[in-house]
Amino acid sequence: MDLTRFRTGFGIALVAAFVSGCGFFGGNSNRAPVETPAAEDIVDEILLERNPNRPQSTIFDFFRNRGDAGELGAVNKYIWNAALETLDFLPVESVDPFTGVITTGFGTPPGGGQAYRATILVNDPALDARSLNLALMTRSGPASAATVRAVEDAILTRARQLRQQDSRL
Repeated sequence: MDLTRFRTGFGIALVAAFVSGCGFFGGNSNRAPVETPAAEDIVDEILLERNPNRPQSTIFDFFRNRGDAGELGAVNKYIWNAALETLDFLPVESVDPFTGVITTGFGTPPGGGQAYRATILVNDPALDARSLNLALMTRSGPASAATVRAVEDAILTRARQLRQQDSRL
């Protein structure tokens, strides 16, 4: 009888400890929400950490070779933006501009009946077909190679158009 009471008491104490650890009995309900800085702010902070003594800009920056304006880390901004614009009918689930991965949910293109889902990898700073990897899925399995090729071509064409618009400015 004493062993049964001990087990019951120990079990209740264990459940109470678990439930209190989960926050069931209340807690600090007036906590401030977590705010995540924008990607541009993170990049600026990283660049400032690398060289904190350098002023933001000088008159001589106009004469310096600034490198490729389409490169942020290892991602080409034209392909990145073109992928987002071309596949704007798909709901974006996650994006990571530092690794170059865009993951979308299922969506139906305008005028189409088939739902697609895409995962895009932009893995090179060059504006080149090798920089873009696209995985396109339907609800019944992988999309046809012709469809994937057509979407890749549309993304690369839009990326070239964005690059040309940028060079005119």
